[in-house]
Amino acid sequence: MSIATRTGDTGTTGLMYNRRVSKSHPRVEAYGTVDELNAALGLARATTPHASLRESLLPIQKDLVTVMGELATAIDDLTRYVADGYPTVTSALTEKLDQYVAHLESQQIHFHGWATPGGTPDSAALDIARTTARRAERRVCALHEADQLRNPEIIIYLNRLSDLLWLMARWVESQALPAPSTA
Repeated sequence: MSIATRTGDTGTTGLMYNRRVSKSHPRVEAYGTVDELNAALGLARATTPHASLRESLLPIQKDLVTVMGELATAIDDLTRYVADGYPTVTSALTEKLDQYVAHLESQQIHFHGWATPGGTPDSAALDIARTTARRAERRVCALHEADQLRNPEIIIYLNRLSDLLWLMARWVESQALPAPSTA
């Protein structure tokens, strides 16, 4: 089977369970932005020399597949989605992010005032991911406001993830700074 199915040539795309919607549908905007976020995290993971960061980003990327799957399912199909064994976003996913935030906050992170992205290539990639997470959060909020989202934990997860990505970027920059002088 070719990747070029031609089913999207008319400007529509498929949700889970073969529902067709416009490629500009708010649901497609939401999961598409999460897909962009996943790609940005892949760039951050590929550019960082820090093994611990690479090891932390990969599970987040895998969790984003759960976010995308749930977002790519119409509300009328959510019961079937869960019955078919697909995972949904839970507070346990958010708790993993909370734990990593707490871990990073316990580190020696140096920053002054507003952080300007671009201190290092990997921190810049993390800042791109952070801003993409914020855009994804806005897209998911729009679904929620239109009564097209049944799981508000997705909003909480994306909000926490953007906070974590900001901390990760500052941590990376802190690792690149020279140690403070003791003289």
